[in-house]
Order: sequence, then structure tokens, then C-alpha cells
Amino acid sequence: MGETRLARHMFLWCLSAVYMFAFASVYVQIPGLYGNEGLLPARWMLRVSGKSVWEQLTDSPTLLWFGPRLGLDTQQCMELLSLSGALLSLAATAIPTLRDCRVYLVLWMLYLSLYQVGQVFLYFQWDNLLLEVGFLAILVAPMNMPWGWRLHAHDNMTFWLVRWLLFRLMFASGVVKLTSRCPTWWGLTAVTYHYETQCIPTPLAWFAHQLPVWFQKLSVVGTYVIEIGGPFLFFSPIRRHRLTAFYMQVLLQVLIILSGNYNFFNLLTIVLCFSLLDDEHVNFWLCRRTPREERTSLQTLLSRFCLLVELAVYALLAYWTFLYFDLKVDWDKKSVSSKTAFTHFEFNRFLKLVTVPSIWIGVLSLTWEIVTAKFKSACLKGVFWRLWSTVHWAVFAVATASMFAISLVPYTFIEYEANSNIWPGVRKAYEQSDRYQLVNSYGLFRRMTGVGGRPEVVIEGSMDGSTWIEIEFTYKPGNVSRAPPVVTPHQPRLDWQMWFAALGPQTQSPWFSSLVHRLLQGKRDVIKLIQTDESQYPFSQQPPVYVRAHRYKYWFTAPKEDGLFPQRWWRRVYVEEFYPAVHLGNAFLEHMLAQHGLKDKPPVRRASETWLPRTLKFVGDHVRDVPAPLLLWTLFSSAATVCLVNTLCSRTRPPQHSHCRPAQPTSEQMAKKEKEERKVEKKNKNMNIKEEEDEEEREKEKEEEDAEGEDEKDKTKEMVEEKGKDDDATNEEDVDVSEENEEDDNDEDEEQTSEEKDHVRKRK
Repeated sequence: MGETRLARHMFLWCLSAVYMFAFASVYVQIPGLYGNEGLLPARWMLRVSGKSVWEQLTDSPTLLWFGPRLGLDTQQCMELLSLSGALLSLAATAIPTLRDCRVYLVLWMLYLSLYQVGQVFLYFQWDNLLLEVGFLAILVAPMNMPWGWRLHAHDNMTFWLVRWLLFRLMFASGVVKLTSRCPTWWGLTAVTYHYETQCIPTPLAWFAHQLPVWFQKLSVVGTYVIEIGGPFLFFSPIRRHRLTAFYMQVLLQVLIILSGNYNFFNLLTIVLCFSLLDDEHVNFWLCRRTPREERTSLQTLLSRFCLLVELAVYALLAYWTFLYFDLKVDWDKKSVSSKTAFTHFEFNRFLKLVTVPSIWIGVLSLTWEIVTAKFKSACLKGVFWRLWSTVHWAVFAVATASMFAISLVPYTFIEYEANSNIWPGVRKAYEQSDRYQLVNSYGLFRRMTGVGGRPEVVIEGSMDGSTWIEIEFTYKPGNVSRAPPVVTPHQPRLDWQMWFAALGPQTQSPWFSSLVHRLLQGKRDVIKLIQTDESQYPFSQQPPVYVRAHRYKYWFTAPKEDGLFPQRWWRRVYVEEFYPAVHLGNAFLEHMLAQHGLKDKPPVRRASETWLPRTLKFVGDHVRDVPAPLLLWTLFSSAATVCLVNTLCSRTRPPQHSHCRPAQPTSEQMAKKEKEERKVEKKNKNMNIKEEEDEEEREKEKEEEDAEGEDEKDKTKEMVEEKGKDDDATNEEDVDVSEENEEDDNDEDEEQTSEEKDHVRKRK
């Protein structure tokens, strides 16, 4: 793989933005979710004991243990951590110098601290993915401060781990759809239910739901190709294979973003896809011309062979797609029919055949990166720099190999036999590091829910027990006439848990009893989770006396026969009671709270009234009044604007002289410089040879000219002599003739004179 400096910069910049989205989204929800009067107070997770701080960190690795030392309670400490993470990641997005490995270490520790007490509201796969990617960023990011230089020989080696993570994520997500034996995935009809049954659809989901069934089934086939077949192109030695895989993955993620609100998950997946790029392709995006070297005949032959291999892989992938999904084009109906043409047993056999080879493909690819990195470090000039680069290479090679080894444990969860053959030492290392979420198993959309209709829980409140008013949430479906919202990259975590709660009985969601209890108490922080604008909450003036919940089934409406859009987006049917009508002090409610340990504990220690708690309260009161999606995009826009201004200023700013120590050239720069020097030396050598040949030719030409000149001189001399002889002869003849003419003239003159004399004599 070529140079990846620009691709790494893009990865780190985008990861900083995703961190900012995650921290800011959690920050605005902390009081309602984890506050002292929230749904699941975080203080319950931090039991006071006589253990030392180190023992507490070992049991639960979170910085919240240091809250009391700052005079903060658990809620305030969570707000401090999330606010610090949001501001630090925002600064890293805006300022390139802050994209430092130590900054990403701090961000990872902050998010891990929140994750440890997040409970059910923070235990999503994308939270695990962010922690794993964040830890890899510590290995990938440079050490910019305070000098701003370092060795780069190991960059491609550590950046390879990001590509391996992308492979595990996508391949496992495709495999679990079939290993789950979900009839909708096997029947290729999952997407026909997906758009209306996903947690928070977008307005475009309604239009996508109206597409013909054959197209929806073809979309499932495309998903299998991208998620199961496409990831193997990540490790292809052919560059265009990796670029093709990049665009396939990005296409899938963009379509998901357009049709569903999956917070920062799809954005983070696109960030992982940058590991498939190189600087040449990034320069192509930026319209920068890169000099092309002249190819030798061997290189031209090799490129043509690679092109044939590339086309053969595409043809083979298309052939398998048509074969195993029985694709047939119906030209009369202008449609494509498809069905699954393999059995569950055949797929399991395929999975056994490819799981272990996929691991060896990763081993070979990583070995190549490690060997290449060692070669680059050995090419540095100077004994000290070569030794220092070798030490760097050894440290990061061990770290990279260790991360790859422990990732094999969660990766092989998709195939039991391969997982059982994992070396016990690797399995033990995975178990010890599991609490830090360094590596995780993934498998998105394992089963399609809502086949018979989208289940939805609707909460109602009443003042008298007879007149009930629906309590409408800001984001999740409720009012059938309201259009689905667009909330990406924000994740309303209560709305998401309401979607999960609707899939089963209320006993599977213990936190729901706490929600009902807080609504009866009229807790403002919890109400803000439901409605950001409290004026839209029907019981903003006085909390309801009674609260109950019913389960409905929702479906998207269909277009009218005349092609016009319907006035309502949804239609719904009542199913059953989800939670009975209760009031404060109700026996059923008290029983549920006591059963799940949700009853209010004794009052917490009052926090100190120092400047830090007051500052946190002031910031929270002003920030939480802004809608979360608007807040997140405002922060991102400000950081992007600063980046743009810095880029424009750096192009117009004259070069400044620095008194700091110049940066040590990297191995890539040294190799490039040596290559250029060899090229110049070869060119000069060719020029010298050409000059010598030209000089010899000029000498030969001069000798030939001299020889020709002597020959011409001799010829000229001979011609002159012959001409002289001819002239002498001619002169002699001319003398004779002239003498004769003179004699004739004298005779004539004499005759004329005699005649004149006679004539004169006669006249006289």
C-alpha cells in the first residue's frame, strides 16, 4: 500500500468530530438519565467502600472516583467529564496540533469513564466501537507537542489495525444476518420492513418504503455482497480493489444515513473506511497533480496482468451473486427476481471454510506491513536515527500484533470451531482487557423486528383517571400526522430504549418503572428528555396524577390512488396495555421499584458551592435549552470554519523562519530523496555519456571536414593549375590574335591616311 499520511490525517480529524458529537450528545442528557433525580442515577454504580483509589479503579475504571476530591457529586462529575471531552475534541477538530496521541488517550479515558456507569442507556454497539476506535487512534496519532516531529516508519503498521477493525465490523454484520436464521433475511424481504420498523426513521424512509418489492429484495442482495464479499477486498494487493471496496462501503453507509437516524455510528464507519485510501487518491480528490514515473516494460506488463486479475475478481463476484441468489432479469416487467439459492447448512460450511483463511489473510497482510515498516526504519541516515527508529518499530510492532491477537477472540464468535481453537493465552489476555473495551464483537441488524407492524409504546397521563392525554416524545413516532425527524448525529437515548421496550413486556425494561415514577413526580430533567420545549409537554404546569402506557402497532401510510401524498405519515392500531394506570404510592409501582432496586436512596451528600459546581450549573442551564441536533451541528460548523480559515491563511502566509530544531526527515522522505538523487544521478550520467558521444561525433565530423577540406584544396589547386595553363594558352592565342589585329589595324590606318592625304591634295 502507498503512502497514507493524508488518509491518516482525515481519519484523525473525522474521529475528533465524532468524539465531539458523542460527548455533546451525552452531556445534554446526563441530568435526566444519570442525575440525582434521573432515571438511573449514576451514584448507584459507585458504591462507597473502604478500598483505596487504585483498587476502585481496578474494579471500575472510571475517573468519577475523583469527583469527591473536587467537591463534585457523581452527576456534576459526569457533566465535567463529558463537557471536557466535548471541548477537547472540538479543539482537536479545529487545531491540527491537538491531534496528538496523548489527546486521544485523554478522550478515550473520558468516554470509558462515562461508559462504566452508563448502564443500559450507554451499552450500544456504537459506544463499544467508539472506544475501540479511540484506543487505536492512540497508536495511530503522532506526538505533535511540544516539538512537532517524530519518526513515521510505523504509521502504516498501526493504521492497518483500523482496516482490520473495519473488516471485522462489516464481515460479522453480514454473517450474523444469516446465522440468526431470521426468515426475513433468508427470504430477502428484510428491507421491506426495515424502513418503517427502525428506531427513528427519517422522512426519506417513507419514500424508500414505497419502492417495489423486487427492488427491496435486490437491496438485500446488495447488502450481502457489500458486507460479506466486499471486506475481502480490503487486503487485496491491487490498489483499485481497495478503492472499489471503499466506495461500496461508503455507499451503504450513506444510504443508511439518509433513511435512518443512527446517531454517529454510520459516520464512524465511514471514518474507518479511510484506512482503505492512500495519498494518491486523496490528492485526486483535492485536484492535486502527482508526478507519474515512467514505466518500464516489466512494470507495464505487470499492470496489465493486475488489470486482468482485477476484472476476473469482479466477474467472479458477479457470477457468485447471480448463482447463489438466482438473479433473473424480466425484461417484460422491467424487474429483477431474486431468491436465496443456498441452505443454512451450506452457509455454515462456507463460514467454516473462510473464517480461518480470513485470519491467515490478516496475518500475511500484517506481516507485510511490519516488514515494510522495518525496511523503512533501516533506510534512515545516521546510526542514532536508525537505532531510534528500530526501537519505535519494535514497540509498535508488538502493540499491533498484540491488538490483532486479542481481536481474534471476539472475531471468531461467528464460528464456534474456530473460536474453540484460539490459544488459551490469547483468550486470557482478552478476558483481562475486556473491561477496557479494547476489542469487541459486532453484529448489527441480526434479526428484523416489527414484521407484523412496528410496536410502539405510547405513554398517557391524566389528572382525574378518566380523561387521558398522550405524552408525545420529541423524536420517536407517536403523533401519526407528524413527519419523522432528522436527528443525526444526536442519539436520544431514552427514545431508543423506548423502541427496545416495545419489543417485549415491561418487565424486560426495569427502567420504565423509574420513568413512570419520575413523570408522576414531575421531575424537570426527565421531562426534558421527552420534550426539549417544555411548552409542548401537556403537564408542564402540574404533573399528572395518573400515568399509564399502551402498546400500538404502526405502519407507514401508502400514497393515494391519484398519486398525491397522504396527510398522515403513519397509521396505527391499538394492541394491548403495556403498563397499568398508577399513581404515587401505588402498590404495583412500589413493588416494581423495589424489585429492581430503583427506589430513592437516602439523600446524597450536598455538593460544595465552589466556583466549579456553579460554572457547571450555569453552562448546563444555557446549553440544554438548545435542541441537541442544532447544538451539535453548530459546534461542528464552528470547528470546520476554523479549519477552513487556517487552511486559507496557511496558503497566503509567507514562510516564517523558525529557530526550533528542524524536523527529522521521515523514512518515506529519505527514501523519496534517495530515489530522486539516484534519478538525478542517472540522468546526469546519461547526460555525460550523451555529451561524450556528441563530442566524439563532433570530432569525427571535424576530422571529416578537415579531410574534405584538404581534398577540396588539392582539387582547387589542380583546377587552378589547369586553369593557369589554359589561361596561358588562351593568353598566347590572344596575343597572337591581338598582334594580327594590330597589324590589320595598322594597315587599315595606313591606307586611311594615304587616302586622306590624296583627298587633301586634290582639294588643294
